[in-house]
Amino acid sequence: MEKCIHLQNNNNKSRYVMEKKRFLNFSNSRYKSDLTSKQKMTVDLKFNAKLTQADPHFKPVLIIGQLRHLNILKFSDIKLKLEPRVTEETFTKAVACLHPSPTDKISLYLDVATLAAVPLKCSRHNTPSRAHAITRLVKNNTLNVNEENVVIVCERSDLFASACAVVRAFPLYSRKTANNPNARVTNSDTDIKNANDNFGKTLVNVEFIVVEKNGTIARNELDAVDLKCLQEVEKAIRLTARIIDTPCNEMNVDNFVEEIKRIARELNCESTIIRGEQLRERGFGGIYGVGKGAAVPPALVLLSHEPKGAQETIALVGKGIVYDTGGLSIKGKTAMPGMKRDCGGAAAILGAFYAAVKCDFKQNLHAIFCLAENSVGPLATRPDDIHTLYSGRTVEINNTDAEGRLVLADGVCYAQKDLKANIILDMATLTGAQLFVAPIPKSTNIKIEGFQRRLKGLSRRQGRMQGCPAILNEYEEEPSKYNVLTAPMPVVVHFEEGAQEKKNLYIFNRLLESLLLAFSGNYVCTHHVSYPLTYVALSPERDRNNAQSSCAGLFVGAHLGFDYPGIWIHVDMAAPVHFGERATGYGVALLLTLFGNHTNCSMLQEIASNDSEPPTKRVCRD
Repeated sequence: MEKCIHLQNNNNKSRYVMEKKRFLNFSNSRYKSDLTSKQKMTVDLKFNAKLTQADPHFKPVLIIGQLRHLNILKFSDIKLKLEPRVTEETFTKAVACLHPSPTDKISLYLDVATLAAVPLKCSRHNTPSRAHAITRLVKNNTLNVNEENVVIVCERSDLFASACAVVRAFPLYSRKTANNPNARVTNSDTDIKNANDNFGKTLVNVEFIVVEKNGTIARNELDAVDLKCLQEVEKAIRLTARIIDTPCNEMNVDNFVEEIKRIARELNCESTIIRGEQLRERGFGGIYGVGKGAAVPPALVLLSHEPKGAQETIALVGKGIVYDTGGLSIKGKTAMPGMKRDCGGAAAILGAFYAAVKCDFKQNLHAIFCLAENSVGPLATRPDDIHTLYSGRTVEINNTDAEGRLVLADGVCYAQKDLKANIILDMATLTGAQLFVAPIPKSTNIKIEGFQRRLKGLSRRQGRMQGCPAILNEYEEEPSKYNVLTAPMPVVVHFEEGAQEKKNLYIFNRLLESLLLAFSGNYVCTHHVSYPLTYVALSPERDRNNAQSSCAGLFVGAHLGFDYPGIWIHVDMAAPVHFGERATGYGVALLLTLFGNHTNCSMLQEIASNDSEPPTKRVCRD
């Protein structure tokens, strides 16, 4: 709903009409090209430490916040962005007129000074930062002029998520010839911007008004380290989204490898590339088997950041299927479009690695990219083929469209065997069923308890429904009590604490592992396990409703080994990788905040150190 403040007397009305005519005359020369083709403008984002003075007549401003925060805001706190066009009386009336349902906006001065309110309540699609709504409001209300401003009014705990939400509104990739007839086929952020230089640029200044927990407005500026972090995260999210948005004819395995090399050069990091027949010779049967049918050979690429004094080794493994036709188990004509996004996990890992290193990551950090094109051809893997993966275990292929777990299995095993990582996180657009993962168990596994609590808290703040760890051992009877946006996938039953029960759990894990590898192919599990442990039944039929997301993650864990002594986190992010036709750059913010304690950014450290359980729905209401 959009409103406009109506002036009360005739003199004010006539002044308003005259001002609008003057603005429209001015806009004929200033906005002429922008109104016909907004995409001609290449957007640069700049984060400022404090509010800067700007006349909205020349530099439009969009102010976004929760209604309770906007009610705290005084005109003196925001007048730098509104004077001389907006008076204190107009601003006060505008705030009083806002009734978000779920969002609302009101024009303060023509269409160049806008005040917007995000939803009042949290939900499974809305974090306390209201990141979803912020992205939508920014996308719909920025004007793509030479310079404009976005001001976010929020608490400090929501600042990072809000900044990432603004970034998602400005994707880089475009090949629309109607708007850019000289567009060149390039894969570099700089090249894409240079290709549009002749068509103008716009600068978006992103600034924050921070509301303290006691309800006052913070007077201190953002420090230089936090600003640098935000700027690097902006580059990382847009890099991730651009790779995902780019079609396979411009972003095949060769192009993706070049992207990784470019990042390695910029970061001065070591890189290792294993390609084509080398994969087969070294035992990477999963990656090689998936990609051998394509014109461009598959690859496993490693980026390593190893600072002095590191105590931990963290490996991030990304699924990088640059296009997924389904292979010989080919997808239908309606299911295949959009499969350029199947490299979303690897793209997110690349963006997160870039930003983490730029933020002076203090621990050993490895990024493993499992790159392949799942194509149809005379060399493509056939159903009934048997491949030997890097774990040394054999897998019968029953569905060539279940290729993601094969490449991930090779990746996590490489992280364990060769890199000796004590923390392994894999991220992938793995299953379509991830969209429907709703149960929210509670972890009691000591090895991942801290990470599980942190994931719940982080996802609640950082936005969007998210993927989750796949190793949990207690199912929460009332999942609705947690208003969280990560949905952990239950894969192991709960046992009471005690020596005999722990022994039974170990036996069950070994049994489950053997069932997965001996009786299952790479499709949804065909066995049904009943409890107690004395009864295990094998189903002769394939049940595609048998916990698809859990089974896919469990397949990866089975090749890593359930006796793996470190921490393993499996993130299935098939749903949040895109919104509509555009990639979101999802995964960068989640990984940075999850491992934020290892950076030099105080903002990330504050978020990552919060291990508290998510609040109830009642607490989330304003």
